[in-house]
Amino acid sequence: MDAIMPDSAPLSSPKHSASASQEDAHDHGNHGHSHRPDADVGTTRLVLAIVFNALITAAEFVAGFVAGSLALMADAAHNLSDTASMGTSLVARKIATRAADARRTFGYERAELIGAFINLLTLVLIALYLLVEAGQRYFAPTSIDGTLMIWVGAATLVGNVATAFVLHKPAQDSLNIKSAFVHIVADALGSVAVVAGGVLIQQYGWTFVDPLLTALIAGYILVHSYGMLRETISILMESAPRGFDIDALIETTERITGVRNMHHVHVWRLDEHRVALEAHVDVEGIRELDELDRLKQRIKTLLHDQFAIDHATLELEHGRCTDADALPTGPAQGCTLSASGSPE
Repeated sequence: MDAIMPDSAPLSSPKHSASASQEDAHDHGNHGHSHRPDADVGTTRLVLAIVFNALITAAEFVAGFVAGSLALMADAAHNLSDTASMGTSLVARKIATRAADARRTFGYERAELIGAFINLLTLVLIALYLLVEAGQRYFAPTSIDGTLMIWVGAATLVGNVATAFVLHKPAQDSLNIKSAFVHIVADALGSVAVVAGGVLIQQYGWTFVDPLLTALIAGYILVHSYGMLRETISILMESAPRGFDIDALIETTERITGVRNMHHVHVWRLDEHRVALEAHVDVEGIRELDELDRLKQRIKTLLHDQFAIDHATLELEHGRCTDADALPTGPAQGCTLSASGSPE
């Protein structure tokens, strides 16, 4: 046999058994991918959360203006950003449910990651703005209605808790919704701070508590946004999953009979749930197509079962691969053969 051809058949998702049909997880003939069955439930909950939060935001803005409380206005501004972020999440989620097509063969699921990135970046900017405002208010305090702060903060807290409850379940499966959920949790803590601040201002006249609480809310937002923003950027940059051991993957694959070495290995996350791999595999002692096919299936089964690779593209080679030294996985002894047997 003169030709050894590349293979790009995908593996099933690690959530399914290794023997599940490829059509269940990927339909490459139609460029389609399956979607999570709870996607519609998550979307419905997101719509409810948007309605809840919009009502909370309107009420809190009015009350903050009347009370003259920066903490209350800060919480209202954060609530407004929450409503906008959940709207962004909803649009991104709708786009993500589109089937893959000839132009976007991996589908549209990364739209949710883009939505999460926008939300988290907005959170960081709001937090920085609140820190600046808190500093200015600390050195130039104003009169604050502590009683109104308490009542509005308590009412807002109830609304925030209800919204967080609605989003909690779908947030476990989506960075996009999780970014909106963190918005809401930050709001709930902000509402607690507003109530506490109102009590201290009403009882002791400590107006400095208002900007202090604002700074604490901003700090919480920054701390909890950082981790998710880093993960979102990592996926968008097509990084390997955190802690993924490529050396172990190569070493394990090279133990398979018929595999001389594995090189040009690239592993990246397609989205939050799927991991892809592309690699060259130098084979030895195998020239027949049916034997090569069995070898490919053994490799893909190993990649799926031991390394949770959902989509594997394997290029089998004989001879020397001329560009192997240029890649970070090191030199190899492989080169793809064309149909005529000459190196490509």
